[in-house]
Amino acid sequence: MEDSKQDLQKELEGLEAAMSGVDFWADKDVAQATVRRVQDLKAEIESGGKGGKYDRGNALMSIFSGAGGDDAEDFSGMLLNMYLKFFDRRGFGVKILHQNENDHGGYRNLTMEITGKNAYGTLKNESGVHRLVRISPFNANAKRHTSFSMVEVIPEFEKQNSAAELDIPDKDIRVELSRSSGPGGQNVNKRETAVRVVHIPTGIAAASESERSQAQNKEKAMQILYGKIYKALEDERIKKEEGMYISKTTQIEWGNQIRSYVLHPYKMVKDHRTGVETSQVDKVLSGEIDEFIEADAKL
Repeated sequence: MEDSKQDLQKELEGLEAAMSGVDFWADKDVAQATVRRVQDLKAEIESGGKGGKYDRGNALMSIFSGAGGDDAEDFSGMLLNMYLKFFDRRGFGVKILHQNENDHGGYRNLTMEITGKNAYGTLKNESGVHRLVRISPFNANAKRHTSFSMVEVIPEFEKQNSAAELDIPDKDIRVELSRSSGPGGQNVNKRETAVRVVHIPTGIAAASESERSQAQNKEKAMQILYGKIYKALEDERIKKEEGMYISKTTQIEWGNQIRSYVLHPYKMVKDHRTGVETSQVDKVLSGEIDEFIEADAKL
């Protein structure tokens, strides 16, 4: 821990020295990114190294439906609404970057950008499998059904810092184009503006369709990809340090859930990591998840 703190202090001193240069503001984007990094370093040093490197920045959240068919896709929509209400209460900005919606108003998958101070630090522990137990609205016999969705939260990389953090050769990236189904008007839907990028060695992929041009969507998709790869590498590093077995993939199914939302035969939301639980399910699904967020932050 002491070595890590010394490394942070050394980086801080180097950046502060650069800021004193006469041509520091020659490149405004780089200068602003440096100022933000200095602020983050100071906060991390003051917290004794407990504040994560990107905690104070923006976040990218994806929701994927798992086992459960229509119920799981409906559950993903419920989670989306829950988070949108939470973001609104916290004053976070939200932009949908990519969405794959079904005919029932549910989602197979979606990705959104959350902007605001400490967005990533606030949301990063929401990553994991979420489980729903209820009477299925899609079952004619009104049987109880269990479904699963996975939430993934990654830090949003600054464009100018991505290459510095991770060196990914162009040959390792595959770019796939398709027609956008998202917002942007008729002109967008007539052209192949949606972009999906794949990191070939790992199979990690990211997509964006919210921007008006193919170039802008590629840039946003690459930004997401950098965040996903960074998060995967960071998780692997932590697990190795803790002597844990590293699974290449997380199955979105029973046994892997971090939180359960039970609507039948009783009402209860329980976080399996912290033990925090409440019977006020309706409030939770209306975005009142502060108790879970705060408990997870202490892990």
